[in-house]
Amino acid sequence: MTNSLKLLRSIIDRSRSFVLTTHINPDGDGLGSECAVARYLKRHGKDVRIINHSSTPPNLRFLASLFPIETFDPVIHADTIRNADAIFVLDTNHPDRLASMKPFYLENHGAKVCIDHHPDPAEFEDLCLIDEASSATGEILYRLLNELDPASIDAGTAMALYAAIMTDTGSFRFPKTDPEVHAICSDLLARGADPVRIYEELYERGPVGRLRLLGMVLSQLTLAHGGKVAWFSVTKEMFDQTGTVEPDTDAFVPYALGVEGVQIGLMFTELDGLIKVSFRSKGSIPVNALAREFGGNGHLNAAGARVSGAQLEELIPRVLERAGAYVQ
Repeated sequence: MTNSLKLLRSIIDRSRSFVLTTHINPDGDGLGSECAVARYLKRHGKDVRIINHSSTPPNLRFLASLFPIETFDPVIHADTIRNADAIFVLDTNHPDRLASMKPFYLENHGAKVCIDHHPDPAEFEDLCLIDEASSATGEILYRLLNELDPASIDAGTAMALYAAIMTDTGSFRFPKTDPEVHAICSDLLARGADPVRIYEELYERGPVGRLRLLGMVLSQLTLAHGGKVAWFSVTKEMFDQTGTVEPDTDAFVPYALGVEGVQIGLMFTELDGLIKVSFRSKGSIPVNALAREFGGNGHLNAAGARVSGAQLEELIPRVLERAGAYVQ
């Protein structure tokens, strides 16, 4: 860690222009981490831009008040990415997850830094700071910023880091929520993070269509493998009927684990040209291994996959069959 911190300091010191980015369909951890790093760099006189492949979901747009977040447009941003002195990739460790930005990222000859907590990183950075034991990338950044400049964690940065950690701990209920996570969040509250506002922004600002969509989805929840697997699907027709989009399904899949006896929860989301599969599990069941069977990855208890060219009626039976090999 000491050597990595020295290299990180060196990269920051010698670089003037920075691009920060995160994975496709960013969540609170990705966006909150970007804002925290951007605010630190800006505080130290750097030119910083946050540029993401995907637009910011409505419930996370409050983070853009902490630092501007741009949606990638090759006409506007291609040269900025190519010519940046340094690129920070946050909350993902595979260039494929940058989607349309990947070619321009690979063309950049500046320093590349990855900070993440997911397993199986690709080897594509000058500095890769991975801590799989951390609950969130925001947790890693809290430690890093405290080492680099404790005063940089002001109220706005505390808001960003708290939102990051809150998101990836499932509001502090996932297995990696340990005493240290609560100690970190206690400090963030002392520095000005507002837990009431953050929770309201994340979970209580959705359109009415989101609740209608949730009702449709839960009404067709189905059990398999003797009640140990629960699954539901979200179709394009449901999106059309409720006027909703993919980000509105955020936090739907954990409902599948709310049924007594269920060990694995699955959500199948029909999108243009692909099916997104969300995997959740309890205990020691490695749904990231199940996700890898379908081209995805993730954490032990939370993972995902995007299967191109698939149809729901064909993919669902295949995934359910393989899920049976993981239940206990």
